[in-house]
Amino acid sequence: MANAADYNRWGPTQQRYQPAPRSSWSPGWILLTVAGFIVWWPIGLALLFYTLWSRNMGCWDRGSRFSNKMERMQDKMERMRERMDRGGFGFGPPSSGNRAFDEYRMETLRRLEEEQVQFKDFLDRLRHAKDKEEFDAFMAQHRTKPAPDAPQQG
Repeated sequence: MANAADYNRWGPTQQRYQPAPRSSWSPGWILLTVAGFIVWWPIGLALLFYTLWSRNMGCWDRGSRFSNKMERMQDKMERMRERMDRGGFGFGPPSSGNRAFDEYRMETLRRLEEEQVQFKDFLDRLRHAKDKEEFDAFMAQHRTKPAPDAPQQG
């Protein structure tokens, strides 16, 4: 079992401390955008949208975010595969070391699964019988009443 201290959550340390990409919000660019709004508002708006969608802002890291996520997911999958290869991890019972006990345990689990299926079938039959009884009682009750729209002779 892995200890939490052995697990490096953010990946290798050389990838963790990368400097942020240079922001496009320099004083000159801000003045140009403001001047664009003053001269004619669509120019300022176009410059503002260009700045926001050019992905040069500091909050976007130019696609390396996706590659870092993919690398982390790949590492997780490799760790999970290693755990499964070691035996256990919820995918099949790990061996106890005693072959006779393992066979007994497998036979007992198989028998319990069969009993569970039989019990579910019994419950289904019981529910069906109860539903049929209630339906028959309902039909018997409604058959005894006269139909309200039947013509009366007299």
